[in-house]
Amino acid sequence: MTGTSWVIRGARPLDAEPADITITDETITAIGDGVGQKGAQELDAAGLIALPGLVDLHTHLREPGREDAETIETGTLAAALGGFTAVHAMANTDPVADTAGVTEQIWRLGRAAGHCDVQPVGAVTVGLAGSRLAEFGAMAESAARVRVFSDDGRCVSDAVLMRRALEYVKAFGGVIAQHAQEPRLTEGAQMNEGAASGRLGLAGWPAVAEEAIIARDCLLAAHVGSALHICHVSTAGSVEIIRWAKSKGWRVTAEVTPHHLLLTDDLVASYDPVYKVNPPLRTAADVATLREGLADGTIDCVATDHAPHPVEAKETEWAVAAFGMTGLETALRVVQQAMVDTGLLGWAQVADRMSARPAAIGRLSGQGQPLAPGSPANLVLYDPAASSAVDPATHASRSRNSPFAGLTLPGQVMATFLRGRATVLDGKPT
Repeated sequence: MTGTSWVIRGARPLDAEPADITITDETITAIGDGVGQKGAQELDAAGLIALPGLVDLHTHLREPGREDAETIETGTLAAALGGFTAVHAMANTDPVADTAGVTEQIWRLGRAAGHCDVQPVGAVTVGLAGSRLAEFGAMAESAARVRVFSDDGRCVSDAVLMRRALEYVKAFGGVIAQHAQEPRLTEGAQMNEGAASGRLGLAGWPAVAEEAIIARDCLLAAHVGSALHICHVSTAGSVEIIRWAKSKGWRVTAEVTPHHLLLTDDLVASYDPVYKVNPPLRTAADVATLREGLADGTIDCVATDHAPHPVEAKETEWAVAAFGMTGLETALRVVQQAMVDTGLLGWAQVADRMSARPAAIGRLSGQGQPLAPGSPANLVLYDPAASSAVDPATHASRSRNSPFAGLTLPGQVMATFLRGRATVLDGKPT
């Protein structure tokens, strides 16, 4: 929508001194004291922090095929309410997003919904079956311009196939996002392998199952000179391996989820499947190392791995329940609690980890840019002083499987702007 102008009064860009932000059409045109524009709509943002619109590298929107869990409409509305102006939609839909046709369908549905930009992620292998490569070139040249490829939910466990995938995406500057899980080491696994799994009698999921794949793929990426992104890092050992790979100058990036920054495997003692997730919740020591890795930049970004499921898939016995948690509407609040309120990150660094870096890794132009005159008007206004209990019944997501239900978290997204258009105002969708 063009022809709309706003003056946002008294916001604190990246928690700096209060300033007025002028938006004209789709662009930030001025930032400073007392700036304005005749006829503009005014928004009082006193006490609110202004951040660039958040970018999620890892979202499951479920459409096409599992609209009972989520649709692109409901998922992107949840994203906007969480402060996101762009999300990357994972390929494990039905049909799988392994062709130009399916990725274009997802991209067009995202544009029609209009709550945030939807960038489809293409599958690495046909049908996520792990046997032959999908048509990367056709997806890359499609209207969706796919640049990130992942079989997320499944590991590309075949080393030869992984090497070929890394070689293929070099042709157009793409990246392979790996779900690091050695399948033979995790057969039947239900939770983190450790003291808690022993007590609870649940099959353990060893840290080495993640770390072995990360180590292998870092070496492969170095060998072929390609770009590798590690999805949802969850162990202390993984952080160490990624730090080593980066010290070599290799093109390796990584993400961590909000839930792996806050929750531990002790919660599984409740046998509540809301805490069942892939990779599993790990130990307090892992959580501490993940926080340190995000703070020092070893882990590049926070990604939600928003994984909605219908009630019947989660409200059942642990062994048969689906893996996954929702996360879009709580991500920034969890990061405030785990990283900002603990003194590990400032708000400028939050903008780096939740906007600039994920946009760069996802090859998204027009997103993740700093709040400055001339930048696209993608921004979020956030109240860090607010505090409330999480109630999934109020979420826009079609699913209710939030592990933070009932937990009091700081903060609230008050407004989100996508290219100058308000998608959220006063904490509610427009």
